[in-house]
Amino acid sequence: MHSTDAERAAAPTMHFDSPDSSDQLPVLSVVVPAYNEVRNIPLLHQHVAEMLQRLVADRWELVIVDDGSRDATWAAIRKLAASDPRVRGIRLSRNFGHQYALMAGLEAAEGDAVITMDCDLQHPVEILPVLFEKWRAGFKVVKTLRQDVHDVGWFKGWTSRTFYRLFSYLSGMELQPGEADFRLLDRQVLDELLRFNEQGLFLRGLTEWLGFASCAIPYNAGERTWGQSQYSLKKMFSLAWKGLSSFSILPLRIGTFIGLLGSVLSLCSIFYAFFGKIFGEGTVPGWASTMMVLSVLFALLFIYLGILGEYVGRIIIEVRGRPRFIVCETAGTDKCRRSGP
Repeated sequence: MHSTDAERAAAPTMHFDSPDSSDQLPVLSVVVPAYNEVRNIPLLHQHVAEMLQRLVADRWELVIVDDGSRDATWAAIRKLAASDPRVRGIRLSRNFGHQYALMAGLEAAEGDAVITMDCDLQHPVEILPVLFEKWRAGFKVVKTLRQDVHDVGWFKGWTSRTFYRLFSYLSGMELQPGEADFRLLDRQVLDELLRFNEQGLFLRGLTEWLGFASCAIPYNAGERTWGQSQYSLKKMFSLAWKGLSSFSILPLRIGTFIGLLGSVLSLCSIFYAFFGKIFGEGTVPGWASTMMVLSVLFALLFIYLGILGEYVGRIIIEVRGRPRFIVCETAGTDKCRRSGP
């Protein structure tokens, strides 16, 4: 879904330009992770530039993070950065994943407000003015909610709804269905977010955890201009587990409860066998059902051990203290940087 002339004309124009505006930090930053998006990058720049120019004149920047692309994505980013001083590029040494690419862009962003969005134009640039207006109205976080869920396959839609319900229940923080990483963050929120050094990033959960005043804007996704989605089913499940394990230890407590329940049932089976042997006729009926129960309990035990192992693995990763991503190259003008929080 691309902007029409009427939609562009309807977008509000904010006057932020001044005689020395070129020396000022940007009012608005747009951070975009890219993985094998060589054909989408010029289109994204064109539409974003047209919209942001109306909003904040020249006081904007587009930060594109190449997350270890295998095509000519980085060459396209460098070409844009050379032709437009408002474009900055960051190249990661390999594919670290969507959340880490976003964090790399957020660390580099200089705007008073920062918008994160995808590179494939499914996040419509037409609602950027709406996000900006909500921010100027006082909201520190402006989220978006995708409405056209009927265009998503039934399995992906069902797993997505299940995850949001499960996450909200386990973490105590409500994530609404359709919410993703298309949002606006105020500089204060971003500075607080950058204080987190944890691995296994789940940015939408961290943003909710911070608790700043927020609102949600519905939108209908546009059609992907070129290529296919790089978010595989495996990556979706990996992100879901990282989100759940980062914000809740309830799975461990559930496992403990199941273990206690299994112990009680096993103890009852022992008493049953013991008294049956003493007061019965020498045989204890029901051994088949008893073995079935024990098999189920052992299966649950191994599942619990797997969950426990995952948490221990997360602890090992955190203790190592390795960097979350490696920047191997940058492109674009090196403006003055904000001091960290």
